Amino acid sequence: MERIPSKWLVVISILFGTFTVILNNSMLNPILPHFMDIFDADAVAIGWVLTIFMVSMGMTMPLTGYLGDRFGKKRIYIIGLILFMVGSISGALSPSLLMIIVSRAIQGTAGGLMMPIAMALVFHAFPRNERGLAVGIYGIAAMVAPAIGPTVGGIVIEYFSWPFLFLFNIPFAVAGIFFCAKYLVPTEKDPDLKFDLIGFLLVTGGVGSVLFALGRGSTLDALLSPSNIILIIVGALLLVVFAKYEGKQTQPLLNLAIFKIPTYSVSIVVTATASIGLFSGIFLLPLLIQDVYGLSEIQTGLLFLPAALMSGLFMSIGGKILDVKGPRYVVPIGLLVLGSFTLLLGFNTLTTSFWFILIVNVIRSAGLGMCNMPATTAGMNAIPDDQVAQGSAMNNVIRQIFSSFGIVFFSIYFEVRRGLLATGSAGLEMQEATLQALNEAFLISGIVILCVVPVSFILKGAQSVKNESESAAS
Repeated sequence: MERIPSKWLVVISILFGTFTVILNNSMLNPILPHFMDIFDADAVAIGWVLTIFMVSMGMTMPLTGYLGDRFGKKRIYIIGLILFMVGSISGALSPSLLMIIVSRAIQGTAGGLMMPIAMALVFHAFPRNERGLAVGIYGIAAMVAPAIGPTVGGIVIEYFSWPFLFLFNIPFAVAGIFFCAKYLVPTEKDPDLKFDLIGFLLVTGGVGSVLFALGRGSTLDALLSPSNIILIIVGALLLVVFAKYEGKQTQPLLNLAIFKIPTYSVSIVVTATASIGLFSGIFLLPLLIQDVYGLSEIQTGLLFLPAALMSGLFMSIGGKILDVKGPRYVVPIGLLVLGSFTLLLGFNTLTTSFWFILIVNVIRSAGLGMCNMPATTAGMNAIPDDQVAQGSAMNNVIRQIFSSFGIVFFSIYFEVRRGLLATGSAGLEMQEATLQALNEAFLISGIVILCVVPVSFILKGAQSVKNESESAAS
């Protein structure tokens, strides 16, 4: 370890924590039907295992900027990692479904503390012109963990009892705590920073209401139920009030003025759109492989693993190009590749080869790697260093909301459209109806992504942003 530069030891340390959080969530996704049998519960009750994690993480993220500035980012990240380990132990020892849900809430809170702070710690360790590559390396965990999670979860539940789904996290968490305590550099603290309680209540209430409504909206009837509509309206109103309130505060919980910086705002648009592309694939491709072509879960895993590796590779390549040439030479190309090959998935037939879909998805994922993290890095480079934690928190919250929206939209579109095609005037066989509904969903996703390509040219590199800042100051 002595030969590795200290700044790269920071990335290695943070990778353990990020990988642990994302892997655990993706491990549990395909195992939920087993929980229905184990705890004799219905799908609604089991759904809370995922929903509570998403809601608690989304509600915690707005707080991380304040906590990192007030108590130090290193300390908050390690506390989050310890808290995640506590939630994992609690989950493994849970005697009931209720305690598992509580444990998942603890894990979600920990993830909400860790994810925004992780980006801020990487930015603190690297100069602006090296952050692209560093964030690209860090982003590999964000792509590989979801790809291998379902396979790892399937192996664990096949050969071990369900508590090992939680105990599996412990070695990674312990290693992460050790590396973070040893190699993370403490950041400056501001003990005089005041806590914006009203702002916190407004934003957590707003984000929590929207995410909770989206988490319950797995069907059109559920999404449009009176309670869900009320939650979405109340959540939106709280966020509008929050935006107006924060603009009047001298020490706001989240400094929304950074949205006036074009590069940061466009980076949010790009990453939110890329998230829709990512999660539409995660949701739609298993349906295509298993429901249309009748292939196994193992082949579904084979579809995602090389794609994740390719995405991680091109995150690093894209980050390096970003550092040398700027975002305009990488983000638009990434979006173009992602959108075009998503469109290509909309023209599958009943005779399409599995290997054709795999190759298309691998190339598609290369585009995702080139646009997602490089856009995030360009946006963070455009804001002042002392606001990176807040900027990262807002980026993560918005991406979380759009990811949830993407899954809800495509799941509802798929179910409704497939039903219409099978029972309406088209009168298609269920296999044909399923294929056409999935094709249409991929076409919609591809068009949305391609619409953002022209907007992405607004992104500017670190040097251009620096020159603009200096000109404004003079």
